[in-house]
Amino acid sequence: MIIAQITDLHVRPPGRFAYDRVNTNAMLKAAVDALMRLERRPDVVLASGDLTDCGLADEYVALRELLAPLSMPVYLVPGNHDRRENMRAVFQADGYLPADGEFLHYVIDDHPVRLIGLDTVVPGEGHGLMCLRRLNWLETQLARAPGEPTVIFMHHPPFLTGLADMDRINCRGGDSMADIVARFPNVERVLCGHHHRPIQARWAGTLASVSPSTAHQVALDLKPDNSPTMFNLEPPAYQLHVWSPYSGLVSHTAYVGDYGGPYPFVLDPDYPGHGADNAAPAEAAE
Repeated sequence: MIIAQITDLHVRPPGRFAYDRVNTNAMLKAAVDALMRLERRPDVVLASGDLTDCGLADEYVALRELLAPLSMPVYLVPGNHDRRENMRAVFQADGYLPADGEFLHYVIDDHPVRLIGLDTVVPGEGHGLMCLRRLNWLETQLARAPGEPTVIFMHHPPFLTGLADMDRINCRGGDSMADIVARFPNVERVLCGHHHRPIQARWAGTLASVSPSTAHQVALDLKPDNSPTMFNLEPPAYQLHVWSPYSGLVSHTAYVGDYGGPYPFVLDPDYPGHGADNAAPAEAAE
């Protein structure tokens, strides 16, 4: 099974660039095209929040249109830029989002890997939260299938990353969540977005990770001084998480765009160290 993860799409009304310079819609279209060109296509696509830039109804309509070429199931969770009511109105018909209730949590049991989507949104705030109600829900869902390989996906990372300004708005309640996850060794990954960078951490007895954005990236700034978060135009990317019962879950980062290649690994005939002239002498071989 291959799970594709896209995140921090920041879809805007058509023709409106983010920060006057980032064409997030065109970049998402390029990412969707890249997924559909893969020789072995993903079985599912997870979109881990900040699906839109302002949570507007028009943005979700544009998002649905941009995701429409994907031939596999697509599962969404909200981020701090999203609005639950508008997301639910446009995507409710897909059948996996809860029809009512405050949070957009759900479980997908239709694949070799069990998928648990978490809603960490605190309306009007940049940070996320795993409150007692959310923690209890997660614990209940994990306890229902303790032997099934499971992936949890959410927007806000529940761990510190060293990006000090972004860590101010990570997922609060992460320690309590870690206490729960650590009791379930079948949790293969906790997949996150929000930080717009490829990040990995050993956390709660499993591997937690952040995928880079399909649009702009957060600048790598590890100074512990809470300097303001900046963004740059490093290549947009997505991740592929490949499951097998032999190796578990193995993750790859793939970049969107044309960077040349693929090319064969063929050395020039006169390259030093290449060819019969550099074979070991018979006596040395003995």
